[in-house]
Amino acid sequence: MAEVDYKALKKGGFMQQVQKDHFALRLHIVGGQIPAGQLQKVTEVAQKYGQGYIHMTSRQSIEIPFIRLEDVEAVINELKSVGLEPGASGPRVRTVTACQGAAICPSGLIDTTRLAKELDNRYFARGLPHKFKLGVTGCGNNCLKAEENDLGIKGGVRPRWQQDLCIYCGLCQAVCLAKAIEVRKEDKALSLDRDLCTYCGKCVKSCPTLAWGGERGFLLFFGGLFGNRIAIGKRILPLVIAEEHLYQVIDKTFEFFQTYGKPRERFRNTLDRVGWETFTKELEGLGLEH
Repeated sequence: MAEVDYKALKKGGFMQQVQKDHFALRLHIVGGQIPAGQLQKVTEVAQKYGQGYIHMTSRQSIEIPFIRLEDVEAVINELKSVGLEPGASGPRVRTVTACQGAAICPSGLIDTTRLAKELDNRYFARGLPHKFKLGVTGCGNNCLKAEENDLGIKGGVRPRWQQDLCIYCGLCQAVCLAKAIEVRKEDKALSLDRDLCTYCGKCVKSCPTLAWGGERGFLLFFGGLFGNRIAIGKRILPLVIAEEHLYQVIDKTFEFFQTYGKPRERFRNTLDRVGWETFTKELEGLGLEH
């Protein structure tokens, strides 16, 4: 009997179970979205090759437990017939998670679904010193918890006020959690403290006369960690407006991790060991306009 390469199976999304020669297959599902036809095939595979149930993972994916070793190839082929493939495991970029974003959610500031797919096309399964998690959340409500990811992306907006449309109703001041807006109805004046602004966009979303608008972009959080060690990701850049600049930052982040990271060392631990100042200087060296 040929020797089983368990490392290759894990790399291909098949996680060993405690039961001998049984595996839980993790699927590659981007942004938590799966077409109904594919979902039907997952059900068929679980019934035919597993024990008739699936597991919903904490990162918006699906695992099919109790796949037998001798059925691995058959399972791969059946899933491939509807465009499904195994997810990534081991020291590489994992499947991108995302909320539903501006395309569906009234609070959303960015198109998280489209962005997640683009991130997946660019970075999925890229080899790194350790696993690396990307997550996209559409607004300050933070449903996808951007700060828990190795690199989390949160939708934001740099607000811009148009005086001639304003009726000084005070609603923007009322919804501003950062207390960055002051409206003086008596003398028809409004001020915005940009040092206090968190780019949440609540002023833009709430304005009844569209007096508030602005440029939408991305708030980036680096070094989130929720495993044996828990650490909250840090925001070290201003709001990134251009999507091309977002990819430049991600590319530089991966380059830094490849250069300084040790095998099996999470990105946050690399940052803490090498120094956040070193990483910040490399990002600033990109010369991006904000």
